[in-house]
Amino acid sequence: MTAAFIRVYDSYWYVLGEEVRQFEQEFSAFNQVSNTVGVANGLDALVLALQVLGIGPGDEVIVPSNTYIATWLAVTHVGAMPVPVEPEPSTSNLDPTLVAKAITPRSRVIMPVHLYGQACRMTEIMALAAQHSLYVVEDNAQAQGAAFAGRLTGSFGHVNGTSFYPGKNLGALGDAGAVTTNDAELARRVQVLRNYGSQQKYYNEVTGYNSRLDELQAALLRIKLQQLPDWTRQRQQVATWYNQHLADIEALRLPAIAEGATHVYHLYVVHTAHRDALQQHLMGQGIGTMIHYPVPPHLQKAYANLDLPAGKFPIAEKLAATCLSLPMWPGMTEEHVAIVAAGIRSFELQILSK
Repeated sequence: MTAAFIRVYDSYWYVLGEEVRQFEQEFSAFNQVSNTVGVANGLDALVLALQVLGIGPGDEVIVPSNTYIATWLAVTHVGAMPVPVEPEPSTSNLDPTLVAKAITPRSRVIMPVHLYGQACRMTEIMALAAQHSLYVVEDNAQAQGAAFAGRLTGSFGHVNGTSFYPGKNLGALGDAGAVTTNDAELARRVQVLRNYGSQQKYYNEVTGYNSRLDELQAALLRIKLQQLPDWTRQRQQVATWYNQHLADIEALRLPAIAEGATHVYHLYVVHTAHRDALQQHLMGQGIGTMIHYPVPPHLQKAYANLDLPAGKFPIAEKLAATCLSLPMWPGMTEEHVAIVAAGIRSFELQILSK
């Protein structure tokens, strides 16, 4: 990491230089796509993806009812309408059968989110999109390296967005993101938009943005990208240990994986009706957990104007009320997992004794 920092510092070129070009090529090879365009963050990646497809006012974009709000914000920022669809309760991912029912004459895009690191059922989603002449924009922020039917997430959609926020499986040391696509013309348009709408300095073709992946973050991501496959294997091993140590706890629902999907475990999320009490119990034992995400987008104040009251999307609301992310990181040992499992078991005994 230090060598990469020095290399960038000594180059005297800090924006859209050789490090970004090299990272874009290397991430394209990793993600099995023709084009990667580095941008400032994951939200910008989704906004630019929608914009180059011409999505705007009057258009509808099908989104999951349970996701991080950035998915919805991207739709709002281009002036389109987010149309929430409930997930499969078992996987927390978008349910293709419900997507089909949500398609209207105003639908333009399906935006699946590979939540927590598990690939959505992309074969069915792509078939629906083709049947109804819709675009697909994957939100791949949590799932770099996951696959469905042997094909990597972030390579299915017409144009896709991903995030390299520090907490992601492939994280920068600050905000960073990228757009991936197999369409060279769409990639070119994103390149123009990310740089003030310009291909040549001081000559602006369109009203663009300042959304550029900087050289330092690109250099650091190039190093970490080399480690990502190994880190993914370690995350999957930790998940296997969790599955083994938690298998017989009836009050706890463990992650389920759809047939044909792989999971890279950005998060290891369990569900329980006693979520808040369990979180406090584990905290008392020095075990930190997190809730991803406590409030679904339709219940956020930011989307009060859509008039989507509590009860409108019961699956998303139930998942939000019961989800708990257990500790998960590359290098976590089985001993660490056993400590977390013991803490959960001690809580279970407390509940059963009442």
